[in-house]
Amino acid sequence: MSPGGIPVEAGPQTGDLVMAVARRVRRAHVDALADWEVTPSQARALRVLATSGGGMRPSVLAEHLRIAPRSATEVADSLEERGWVRREPDPTDRRATTLILTGDGLELVSQIDDVRRAASEQVLDVLTPAQRRTLHEILTVVVGEDP
Repeated sequence: MSPGGIPVEAGPQTGDLVMAVARRVRRAHVDALADWEVTPSQARALRVLATSGGGMRPSVLAEHLRIAPRSATEVADSLEERGWVRREPDPTDRRATTLILTGDGLELVSQIDDVRRAASEQVLDVLTPAQRRTLHEILTVVVGEDP
């Protein structure tokens, strides 16, 4: 029995199952991104830039992605090479630059969001609508977000 009086089953533990589901969803997302040859880190960077409401310094992007500033610069370079972001002078510090999504970058973010959503739905398609709601409610509590 667990401390809460719930029987502990032999076999995979709950944490192991959560990690397995996360791996399946991540794999589905990576497969979905393959059409655009976008890496998961590039997709995350694009999504952060899309939600920033304007330009963002590479150092701030690094903080949001929890990566080293040098790594954020490499991601920004690759996105700029693909035409998805452009660098502009920072209006508050002429020594710095900001990263801004281009029209193509904004369109790509929208497409990526659609494909990611569909990939997640495909993995979770084995659940009934009621089970999905319950899973969502449980994960919301575990992650610590307001419902």
